[in-house]
Amino acid sequence: MGEFILKQSSNKVWYGIFTGFAEAGIKHGVSTRLGGCSNPPFASLNLGLHVNDDPNAVWHNRQLFCKAVGLSADKAVTAEQIHGDAVKLVTAADAGCGSQYYDTAIKGTDALVTNTPGLPLMLFFADCVPVLIADPVSRAIGISHAGWKGTVAKIAQKTILAMQQHFNTKPGDCLVGIGPAIGPCCYEVDEAVINKLKTGFSRWEDLVDPRQGRWLLNLWEANREQLKEIGVMDNNITVSQVCTAENSQIFFSHRTENGQTGRFGAIISL
Repeated sequence: MGEFILKQSSNKVWYGIFTGFAEAGIKHGVSTRLGGCSNPPFASLNLGLHVNDDPNAVWHNRQLFCKAVGLSADKAVTAEQIHGDAVKLVTAADAGCGSQYYDTAIKGTDALVTNTPGLPLMLFFADCVPVLIADPVSRAIGISHAGWKGTVAKIAQKTILAMQQHFNTKPGDCLVGIGPAIGPCCYEVDEAVINKLKTGFSRWEDLVDPRQGRWLLNLWEANREQLKEIGVMDNNITVSQVCTAENSQIFFSHRTENGQTGRFGAIISL
């Protein structure tokens, strides 16, 4: 499905795109931390309203990012993101939920789906996995926030199944972009996480690298495997291969920055 590349917009914002989405006419982007107005430790393009940054700076940053991608920040729909596996069907009535004020975001939700043209779906990240999904045949989109809890609960898979339920999406038609997130080089987890992984992944050992009582977990591959399990074509999945922990000068990383950091965003729209 092409590759993941970074580009700079005319308003100086740096963001990434999946070339396969662009070729299919799907508007989308994954922001970096470069080109905004927030002060340290949120410097500079922080899009998270829940991290104690100046909310006016965050709103300005969201406007900058959306303008760079060619979408309306006022219409963007966001979610509370609680590391669960709930998927919300979004309609025109939800336009703007959470876009400027955190308390208006869709509650208790970590994935959004819609088939409404011009309605951007946007979630926020700092090591967790952004999963962007487009069905160019039935004309529907989805986006998932997959940390380790969401990944083992197979939220990306559930997002496509929700698209199948609501829009008659066929998994084999879907294009998927797995965005920047903490990579298998850096994501060390304990036995409690591995025990959860074992319950949902028969080939769990292929997703980890043992390290003397701890393990390095490959969240990218765990999300790819759960999507292939329901019929998503492997060549329709693009993994950015960008580790946020190793590239914390470009992307916010909760682990590298000891929790004192901002959030980058992923957005997608028909």
